[in-house]
Amino acid sequence: MYKVKVFVTLKESVLDPQGTAVKGSLHRMEYNEVQDVRIGKYLELTIEDSVKDLDQAIREMCEKLLSNPVIEDYRYEVEEVVAQ
Repeated sequence: MYKVKVFVTLKESVLDPQGTAVKGSLHRMEYNEVQDVRIGKYLELTIEDSVKDLDQAIREMCEKLLSNPVIEDYRYEVEEVVAQ
């Protein structure tokens, strides 16, 4: 089994109104050292060993469903889960 951690973020060129709102709230709370906030998504997938091309399968899932490739970037990390 594999545990796949997927991180999805808005592309740098895309405005992030939610991040801007959080930054404003942090400044109102006097955390003025915060320069920028970008909001993203974190997903964990558990995938069986039987997948033939794991990297290809993950890329397809990210591009078809887990992210919007027009406005979002993604990266992922794969960990092998050791059975106990």
